Amino acid sequence: MKMITRRSFLAAAGVSAAALALTACGGSSNSTAASTSTAASAAPAGDAAAAANDPEVTLVYAEVNPLDTIVGQTASHFKEKVEELTGGSVVIDVQASGVLGSENDVLDAILGGSTSIDISRISAFALTSYGCNKSKLLSIPFTFENRAHFWNFANSDLAPEFLNEPQELGLPVRGMFYGEEGFRHFFTVNPVSGIADFKGLKLRVSNDPVMNGMVEGLGANPTVVSFGELYSALQTGVVDGAEQPIANYKSNAFPEVANNLILDGHTLGAVQAVITDNAWGKLTENQQAAIMEAAADTQSFNANLSETEENKVLDELKASGCNVVDVPDKAPWQEACSKVISENTSDQAELYQQLLDMKA
Repeated sequence: MKMITRRSFLAAAGVSAAALALTACGGSSNSTAASTSTAASAAPAGDAAAAANDPEVTLVYAEVNPLDTIVGQTASHFKEKVEELTGGSVVIDVQASGVLGSENDVLDAILGGSTSIDISRISAFALTSYGCNKSKLLSIPFTFENRAHFWNFANSDLAPEFLNEPQELGLPVRGMFYGEEGFRHFFTVNPVSGIADFKGLKLRVSNDPVMNGMVEGLGANPTVVSFGELYSALQTGVVDGAEQPIANYKSNAFPEVANNLILDGHTLGAVQAVITDNAWGKLTENQQAAIMEAAADTQSFNANLSETEENKVLDELKASGCNVVDVPDKAPWQEACSKVISENTSDQAELYQQLLDMKA
């Protein structure tokens, strides 16, 4: 089926302002992070153990990063758990390293009706372009003080409200579980030591309004480049820097062309996995129950993996000669982002305050 853009999808779906109004839309230890999971809606009434006798189904899972990243390992765990719980009646075909396209490409395809991709791991804010305003709050700079703060949210009664927002808006996907891939930091071709050094730099963005505003607040110039072209853009001077979680920075070989990392930790890389309604409809109730049980288990797995993996990668980067700059005082960074924070939370001030109040 022909891929459609987010703008044309919204037009076709008739997601009006009135409709949206009805829907109101580094790191501390996460040892208590995932004792309870709020993955998606309550599991169906099926029997996960009985799924082994159900018809076989293969579901394609799109992941833009390599399998050795935090999100790649999370995808592999989900695959193993689903196949274990269903006795192999549901097979998860993980397609990693962006072979199926960028997050936006994948979302445009599945929301446009394509049935070639069944599951996608996306950044939590990715559905904002399709009217999911609640998810936007998870990408606001300096919202989460530490990992424990995020996991307080992800395991709260509020989390399913965010995961279920696409269904409320009539989008043909549903959230399954939350995860995170570490705090996001800027990396640059030439060394930087603070905000003053960002003035005039061309920093890669994915054309997200929040990210654009953040980069502008730092005095830099937001430059849209697809993730798949970022390495060459850094290499050829199209951009001077970008931002990623630490593990993704290393796994995508960005230190080869931009070996300067400043640990500003502007946002936590909150992610979620979504499954299409078409794929969900292929499953029996037993298989649906198994999928949701696996989702809850995977959310816990990610919580326990992320901080340990990130610290390990950071040590490896330092040992390899990467120029890593600490940011002991983030107050000036927060002040620089105050405008984009205010502009993107004022219409959901009460909900945003609930997020802030969940700090550990």
